[in-house]
Amino acid sequence: MSTVAYEIVDVFTDRPFAGNPLAVVYGAEELAADQMQTLAREFNLAETVFVLPPTADGATYRARIFTTETELPFAGHPSVGAAVTSMRRGLFDAGAVVQECGAGLLPVEVSDAGRATLTGGEPRLGEPREPGPLLAMLGLTAEDYAGGELAAPRPAGCGLDWVFLPVRREALAGIRLDTPAAERLGVTDISVFAWSGGEAHARVFVPGTSVWEDPATGSAALGLGVWLVAAGWLPGDGTSSYRVHQGVEMKRPSLLDCTVTAVGGAATVATVAGHVRPVAEGRIAVPPFIG
Repeated sequence: MSTVAYEIVDVFTDRPFAGNPLAVVYGAEELAADQMQTLAREFNLAETVFVLPPTADGATYRARIFTTETELPFAGHPSVGAAVTSMRRGLFDAGAVVQECGAGLLPVEVSDAGRATLTGGEPRLGEPREPGPLLAMLGLTAEDYAGGELAAPRPAGCGLDWVFLPVRREALAGIRLDTPAAERLGVTDISVFAWSGGEAHARVFVPGTSVWEDPATGSAALGLGVWLVAAGWLPGDGTSSYRVHQGVEMKRPSLLDCTVTAVGGAATVATVAGHVRPVAEGRIAVPPFIG
């Protein structure tokens, strides 16, 4: 029986059984996309990443990232997890590497201590949205809202976009996601967060998917920096640091250290960093080709 190697790691945590679990698969160069998708469903985690030889000039390795339903052009915790795990396996030395993925070529700085700093893609900012329907979708009320005229809910991202909704810290534990309401509103990715003193406490949801809440979301942490600059909650010029706490309500506490650089009131670059802890490894059977 043909098999490929895998590791399970926890990302954005300095201890095992916290952070966001990730399957990292090696030796899958001959697998088709449907076989990768089948393996991602078998692992049944938020994402599974396949580390492959690069196809673009200047890339150190290529990452293909799958949820249980589809392939993504980019995601944060698979990118950080793949970089650290590959360094530990000896694919490259610690230092500056370049990940090739659907969002392009992304710089990653990997340390011997098992930590990586990922630079996101080009920042994007969408149009503001009314908070009322989003709050109702989450089982929250107008009193839970913590935004304002400039700090309205809106999509933002650096390779993968999320809708950002600011709320009171006390409201986070009371969220009750209404998936049919999310479908009616066309909301597929939302980060609900409370902001204070350069730190965010966040819950991140992907309504309608098998893994509907994420304990640590690098792409959302990157997008938050874009949102914070646009809202005026971080400076519109220079580089600012901020920290995201996530996964507390899921009993998987996570910590994401971030920066955002802005010019003239708009974000230009964002980074997210965190540790990666190994928890399991083995080999898994290659699914039959379906396509």
